[in-house]
Amino acid sequence: MRDDPKLTRRNILLGGTALAAAAGIAPAAARAELLEYKPGQAFPGVIGRTFDVSKPAWPEPKRAREGAANVLFIILDDTGFGQIGCFGGLINTPNLDALAANGLRYNNMHTTALCSPSRSCFLTGRNHHSNGMACITEGSEGFPGANGQIPFENGFLSEILQQNGYNTYALGKWHLTPAEQTSAAGPYDRWPLGRGFERYFGFLGGDTHQYYPELVRDNSQTEPEKTPEEGYHLTPDLVAKAKAMIADSKQVAPNKPFFMYFAPGAMHAPHHVPKEWADKYRGKFDDGWDAYREKVFARQKELGIVPANTVLSRHDPDVQEWGKLSADEHRLFARMMEVFAGFLEHTDHYIGELVAFLKDIGEYDNTLVMVVSDNGASAEGGPNGSVNEGKFFNNVPDDLQQNLAAINDIGGPKYFNHYPWGWTHAGNTPFRRWKRETYRGGVSDPFLISWPKGIAARGEVRKQYCHAIDMVPTVLDALGIEPPATIRGVTQSPIQGFSLKSSFDDANAPSLHLTQYFEMFGHRSLYHDGWRAVCPWPGTSFTESGKTFGAPIDYARLIELDARGWELYNVNEDFAETNNLAETERDRLIAMIGMWYVEAGKYDVLPIDSRGTARFADPRPQLAASRKKYIYYPGTQAVPGNAAPYLINVAHSISVEANVPETGAEGVLFSMGGVDGGFVFYVQSGKLVYGYNYVADQRFKIISTETVPSGDHIFSVEFTPTGKADIPKGKGVPASIKLFVDGKQIGNGDLPVTIPLQLGLAAGVVVGADSGSPTMDTDYRAPFAYTGSIRKALVDITGEPVEDMAARMKVYLSRQ
Repeated sequence: MRDDPKLTRRNILLGGTALAAAAGIAPAAARAELLEYKPGQAFPGVIGRTFDVSKPAWPEPKRAREGAANVLFIILDDTGFGQIGCFGGLINTPNLDALAANGLRYNNMHTTALCSPSRSCFLTGRNHHSNGMACITEGSEGFPGANGQIPFENGFLSEILQQNGYNTYALGKWHLTPAEQTSAAGPYDRWPLGRGFERYFGFLGGDTHQYYPELVRDNSQTEPEKTPEEGYHLTPDLVAKAKAMIADSKQVAPNKPFFMYFAPGAMHAPHHVPKEWADKYRGKFDDGWDAYREKVFARQKELGIVPANTVLSRHDPDVQEWGKLSADEHRLFARMMEVFAGFLEHTDHYIGELVAFLKDIGEYDNTLVMVVSDNGASAEGGPNGSVNEGKFFNNVPDDLQQNLAAINDIGGPKYFNHYPWGWTHAGNTPFRRWKRETYRGGVSDPFLISWPKGIAARGEVRKQYCHAIDMVPTVLDALGIEPPATIRGVTQSPIQGFSLKSSFDDANAPSLHLTQYFEMFGHRSLYHDGWRAVCPWPGTSFTESGKTFGAPIDYARLIELDARGWELYNVNEDFAETNNLAETERDRLIAMIGMWYVEAGKYDVLPIDSRGTARFADPRPQLAASRKKYIYYPGTQAVPGNAAPYLINVAHSISVEANVPETGAEGVLFSMGGVDGGFVFYVQSGKLVYGYNYVADQRFKIISTETVPSGDHIFSVEFTPTGKADIPKGKGVPASIKLFVDGKQIGNGDLPVTIPLQLGLAAGVVVGADSGSPTMDTDYRAPFAYTGSIRKALVDITGEPVEDMAARMKVYLSRQ
């Protein structure tokens, strides 16, 4: 055989196809002769003593049925019912509008009122409490319905489709891994690749800086390929990676379908978009949010998105009247909305690029596309908006003059901006309230389905009641796939949603989803057969004008709420919940309250917890035992804040063992922050510097009085509280800062105010650089990597003074 000229080295390296050709067998014929068998079946071939008396057989590859449709989920964030164009919004969304014109709009879609809980429903077909997702993962609690760990018996659509021969891809926001499990220590079984996705590119948390995102590729952190100065923005990057993933497979296996979960950071804060997109809307919102609501409501009626008899919900009492605001407030608030609008149109543009790509490769017609938002528009910007959303999470009030000074840079990389909740209320037209509450403003969302090959109807509106848990059963029904009994050996729980397939080509198909409970931060409601009962207790605690709203519900208060706090609406006749029938339909209301408790028992909803942000401080299981000393190394992945030491309002020191070459060095030794807040320890102009960013509101620097010496040294900073925190007013402890080289003090200063609750939203521990957005953006550009060498860093929260432990510190570092 070695002398056969057909069996060249190239043919041998090419493998089976080339060898078959060399033997005179056509490749197709060679494939046709393959004998295959399914997993679990007995081997159907023949095993003889030698090959010539044996017959081979192969385990059957996972193959989708011929002609199976691709599936594309496009998950928008914090996008209200009245914001995109095809739902009556005043923002240009031509590509989403085109999907609607080529498919269906559902005007009766509901989510959970918060992101992670809704996303768990989109992917599992089970209710959010059944998924352990009563809240976002950072607000998990030690109860089955709230522990933040989606059970493996609640299989993801990705897991189901993967075992049916699909490629599976996830891009963008994830926020479904327990927050304490997002570090490089894992475990990774609840990361995207652990839940049936073969490839992932995006960010694991709830939001990210769009110009400096905290990116993960598959199971590892990665950095953006460009800087903001070079034109980087996350959304086009996600689209480029999405197209590449699809192309990678299609060029090899054109008939293999894919499931893609595409979840850009938009429209969650920060509202980041290049200035030219925001400028398209210059002056478009100068008449304010009340005028916006009236215009959108009229358009919604024209488009048939709301019934003709719908009454617009009242002006929200928490929202300022536009006409009573000052000229400066008009100018600032209108610009904030211009930036949001530009961000949405920018996002729509890149969604259009993804759809155009599917058309270019001939896959669009047979792709089942579902577009949905995870909750109503967000009010986390507060009554006056913010240039740093981190202020909201730290109780720091926004300052009008400071925000006005930032007006020309809003939307750029310098700020973490969010609009005022007047625009939130307008974005949810015609409904009342917003995200985190279970009125329809929080839970009613735009929903589009497009599938040219599978749906004959075009541009029609569907009125069937549906919920986030209905997406998975709809996809499975459309693809003709039965929910599996097991996934990777785990027996599966029943899917709790209902298929919408019957409504694809029948506008009058009956709603199959008759009953649905809601609960978020203690705010409760129940839908049953055209009626909604709502118990409107605010989802979070906040103080405004000296009055505290949303104090936690205790048992006695719950009994009072159940007796007198519920409202009742006939949403078949009152689409926007404007006519409370609690008094005239008392028997019905009492029955529905009882029904809510039945559903709560069925789906692990209890206990009711309305503490709002207070629950985020609850202790949670950690991979490592609690300790007072932490060692960190350069060149590693960032340690997320949830897995890092808590350094707020406590005495601590940070020591970095580093070398300074004879020629000098500069750069970051240790960082834990970003442009929205945090601290950084660095060398610049030969001096040791401690920089502190107080929620982008103020920046402080303590600089050494001496130049750092060359050679191997231990550089330290000591943080000592010198007073008490005033957390309700957004003020952490004042503190004394001291700088040291080898235990010798070479600088000191004071911080008059510090962050009270949470550092920058993406703050994690990094040694040797300030990755992501720069903590001290007035001093350097990220990552400002240290140009010398670093061996390791020690974080000590014993409170021992650096001078007293300098010698022990050197020994401790040397032994690690």
